[in-house]
Amino acid sequence: MSKWGVLVLASLTAGTLRWGELRRAVDGISEKMLASTLRTFVVDGLVHRESFPTVPPHVEYSLTPLGVELMDRMLPLLAWVEGHADAMIGSSSPERTTRAGR
Repeated sequence: MSKWGVLVLASLTAGTLRWGELRRAVDGISEKMLASTLRTFVVDGLVHRESFPTVPPHVEYSLTPLGVELMDRMLPLLAWVEGHADAMIGSSSPERTTRAGR
């Protein structure tokens, strides 16, 4: 799963979002990448897409039960990564450099 996929799913943990809301929630994602990511998650059964017959089109996205179950497991990992990101990214120890070069 790409970083965009993680951010899209994490944004949907807050609840149902429309396209524009989701695009604003995932700062920096292109429309093409958002569309591709959502299409993949719908096919995989992680995201539910509901389209309303209105003008302009109104589409909402939400996590399916499978998506909720995935995020219940993924959110603690994301919290851990967030809490340790500075240490992981900022590390310039020789041991880290040696491991990266393997």
